Amino acid sequence: MSAAFSCRICSQSLCGRKYIKVEEKPHCVRCYDRLYANTCHECKETIGHHEKELMHENRSFHERCFRCFSCDRSLADESFIQQGGALICSDCYCSQISSKCAACSQPVMPGSRMLEYEGSAWHEDCFLCHGCKKPIAAEAFIPDDSNFFCVSCYEQRVAPRCSLCRKAVTKGGVKFQEEVWHKDCFLCCGCSAPLAGQSFTSQGDSPYCVRCFSNLYANKCAGCNTPITGFGDGKYVSFEERQWHQPCFKCSRCSVSLVGSGFFPDRDQILCKDCNGDD
Repeated sequence: MSAAFSCRICSQSLCGRKYIKVEEKPHCVRCYDRLYANTCHECKETIGHHEKELMHENRSFHERCFRCFSCDRSLADESFIQQGGALICSDCYCSQISSKCAACSQPVMPGSRMLEYEGSAWHEDCFLCHGCKKPIAAEAFIPDDSNFFCVSCYEQRVAPRCSLCRKAVTKGGVKFQEEVWHKDCFLCCGCSAPLAGQSFTSQGDSPYCVRCFSNLYANKCAGCNTPITGFGDGKYVSFEERQWHQPCFKCSRCSVSLVGSGFFPDRDQILCKDCNGDD
């Protein structure tokens, strides 16, 4: 019977020798290691049956090879992080790699709840509203210089007030003469038409649309008698008490343009050199 007690693979007798059973079949140590032992991910050598084997993400390691990539300390009984393909102990990760919380300066560990904004990181519990001191978490927030505010505190404490309705202007406002308005509140003082995104001018501290300003305040062209607004093709020529649109500044007799040329006033008329010489 003892002659039949042999290795299932190489058939060598196992009498008086160490063996290992696989599915109730005996294997000598050499055959077992050759067929079933894993290879260490670090040193690429076989992990023998007598050696302690550690597993991480389906990779096998000798216990002696399972070490921090940075300080070489054993990770067998230590917490660690995988950085790229390397394993690194928590101490090395904190001192060399991890982001520091902008509020408490402590490391922000992988997997922890955190927030990032413009290259800085915070523990979720450290990202607080500067006004009410409550965690902002995943709520909307508004930066102001180096501080952050929840929407409610920003509107109550920081946001400028609309000059018309006195409510907070949090975005998309209009600024005019050091005052701010909501876009829907910035209106022409003549006809109350919205001025945001439109051409407008002012009389004193009051904004006006082009039409109202023209009707109320603009000088009339001495040529066509329509307002000179200064908008669009609004260049004009001024002489004594009269103004002309540039296209209207022409000889009263022959209609030649006088822009950039010499001219001669003749009572209510302006004349070019040739027409003046005909007199």
